[in-house]
Amino acid sequence: MMRALLLAALALPLLAAKSDPLAGRIAGPPENCLTLTTQQGLYIADENLILAQQTGRRIWKANTIGRCSMQALDTLIVDVYGSQVCRNDRFRVLRAGTSIPSQYCRFESFTPYEKPPKN
Repeated sequence: MMRALLLAALALPLLAAKSDPLAGRIAGPPENCLTLTTQQGLYIADENLILAQQTGRRIWKANTIGRCSMQALDTLIVDVYGSQVCRNDRFRVLRAGTSIPSQYCRFESFTPYEKPPKN
């Protein structure tokens, strides 16, 4: 059964000061699905990039398939089936001050970025 999951894409410390949240992190191999129970939320980083902050040292990066025209303070409306969001799953964007969501967009694969271990 499909559940619509509203995830507020707020400007959090992850995106503070317009710095690159992936700077200094090492990319791992892309994966097709991301388990939502271990994530602190999905955040819009720019018009075609979504980040997911995982508890701990990992950030997941997902580009969109095609152009989605998102902004950092937009809200993601994700169609979730079970406890994962996967490549090609659909989502829409709701702009602040509007009541009609955008057209459907789709996730690309999810790439993990981890902080290297401290020496």
